[in-house]
Amino acid sequence: MAFVVPAEIGHAPYAIPTLTALCDHFDEVQVIAVREKLFPELSEDAWLLYARGFGGNTNSIELSVVGRFVPIGQPPRRTKRVTLGAWREAGYRLRKFLLSADSLSTYQDLSTRREVVRFADVASVGIGYVSGANDFFHLRPSEAKSLGFPDEVLRVTIRKGEQLPSVRVDGNVVRKWLRRDEPVLLIDLKGVNELTPGIKRYLDGPAGREVRKGYKCRNRDPWYAVPDVRVPDAFLSYMSGVRPALVRNDAGCVCTNSVHAVTLKLGCSITRLQRAWSNPLVDLSCELEGHPLGGGLLKLEPREAANVRLPLGNLRLKSSEATALRDGIDDMRRWRHYA
Repeated sequence: MAFVVPAEIGHAPYAIPTLTALCDHFDEVQVIAVREKLFPELSEDAWLLYARGFGGNTNSIELSVVGRFVPIGQPPRRTKRVTLGAWREAGYRLRKFLLSADSLSTYQDLSTRREVVRFADVASVGIGYVSGANDFFHLRPSEAKSLGFPDEVLRVTIRKGEQLPSVRVDGNVVRKWLRRDEPVLLIDLKGVNELTPGIKRYLDGPAGREVRKGYKCRNRDPWYAVPDVRVPDAFLSYMSGVRPALVRNDAGCVCTNSVHAVTLKLGCSITRLQRAWSNPLVDLSCELEGHPLGGGLLKLEPREAANVRLPLGNLRLKSSEATALRDGIDDMRRWRHYA
């Protein structure tokens, strides 16, 4: 049996039952990971899946790592034999085994050090609010003024990752957005019992009458109250080029689901977290725990961010370890076609 499959088989949750079932019913299961795009005109990467010996079973996956696909009469020889136990310990991610043996063993060794924790151990990561109609529920300062919206129902928000500065969102950053008249003011009417005439006119206008028919709005009461609006300690970019950004929230902003909301647990400061975030171990961990999105982007879902390794203690890297991490980072970025 042979298939062309999405490269997501190297990381997606649905790969677990798929590959497990194949290993339960075939003598040999082989995944051929192809770095160069099989279909250059598509953003989706594709790998190959091959199984033989129906009626048998196996306790390992044969992984073949190739730079580009070349038609041949037989599947390529395996690069690595990944036991199902090793696959499980790697979080059921074959992507991790694309690394060289040196980079992978270095990453695995560092991940077990007592100075290294999972992101979920020190902070929770969740999506921001879903408004149901971003253009309607976000206003420019000039619009809010002309409509007569009181400051009490307006919240400065991060609508997209491109808004984020490198280190912190503070008062100076917010004032710059407002001076530019950017649409960064969320209409936050949850818990507001008395609507002003200006707010009522806006909600009952042509746009409001249309927006309330949408799925999100018609399934909440009242339709105009955006749920799950909260102030996180920091923001984490959802999609990134070089690396995800962890940005401190000094201005008390909120955020849409285009970025992640980070809330610290007791005993950890955002300064400590940001210091750890600059370590190359974190860069490689983001590459391995996240996944390619297409166009060279790296996507980090909340459950993936939870598994990112953080060196919160005094982790001193040997030169050989630092080299192995950097090599692994470069290799994984090539796999996601980041130029």
